[in-house]
Amino acid sequence: MTARIDALRQWIAAGHGLSPDAINLCVVADDASFRRYFRVRLPDGSTRILMDAPPDKEDSRPFVTIAKRWRQGGLPVPRLNAIDLDAGFIEMQDLGDVMLRQRLEDEHRAEPYIQQALSLAIDIALQPADELPPYDHQRLAFELDLFPEWCLLQWLDIAAPASWEALRNDLITSVLAQPQVTTHRDYHAQNLICHDERLWVIDFQGAWRGALTYDLASLLRDRNAPWPAATQKHWIEAYQYRAEQAGLLAPMSAENFQVLVAQTTAQRSLKVLGLFCRLSLRDGKHRYLAMMPHFLTHLRQALSLLGHENFTAWLDNDFTPSLTSALQRHSVTIERTQ
Repeated sequence: MTARIDALRQWIAAGHGLSPDAINLCVVADDASFRRYFRVRLPDGSTRILMDAPPDKEDSRPFVTIAKRWRQGGLPVPRLNAIDLDAGFIEMQDLGDVMLRQRLEDEHRAEPYIQQALSLAIDIALQPADELPPYDHQRLAFELDLFPEWCLLQWLDIAAPASWEALRNDLITSVLAQPQVTTHRDYHAQNLICHDERLWVIDFQGAWRGALTYDLASLLRDRNAPWPAATQKHWIEAYQYRAEQAGLLAPMSAENFQVLVAQTTAQRSLKVLGLFCRLSLRDGKHRYLAMMPHFLTHLRQALSLLGHENFTAWLDNDFTPSLTSALQRHSVTIERTQ
């Protein structure tokens, strides 16, 4: 990693006619991928964000392509100042550090920000989707199968119940039946930055053509404890109204639209439960495990509208006790190594 940091320092220095010794890189964040982000302050006092995406592990071309298209389409995405795809380096506009997540900590300020996020999600859905990869049967199946492979077998050492296949197949069919639009695919409060009182979108390289309610489920049901049911219903109906007004959705009852949101919530929650276990077991990123109970709660909420009583009973009687015990053991292990 030191060699890449040195190379990144030399690259940004050369781009601004500076000595590498004058460049001080401050870590901003890493994420669930192999990408890392740094902030650099230039002699004129301005700052930039630098993305380090090792090309043997991360393909930055989708990020660059989507950034240009969405910016041309009027979406608030960071300006790209310099790009070196061979090296895996990108210099971009610095939007600051205030995430939507921080704004939502004050429940009295949440409403206007969520409403802005809902409108922005519709703006994303309206972007041309023809050139994006499709969220097709194969991809949905792959993501769902992360749950039995990584969460059940490799982490908890338990088998999937007999009811799993019926749920898996039902979710794939129902999600594919929804209107297919441009989706960010990771549209949550950590990927929305508050800059000049406006929400800006980051981490959009995974945008695909997928279900209309996918980004809504990502926004409302991610690494957060569930909002009150009435609040969720209010926001879901606000999104439905915007989607119908934009011509993305044929008019339907609020109850039926809630079912669509439940479908994508269930699919995404199951995917994330498997993904977080893979991040821990394969990549050593254990911090994601602590977020799993939130996704289990979101999954339960979704299943309450979708049926699948046998799977829900297994979730309550077998999976939840196993998950609770595993998380407790993992917490003790981490404490002993500190």
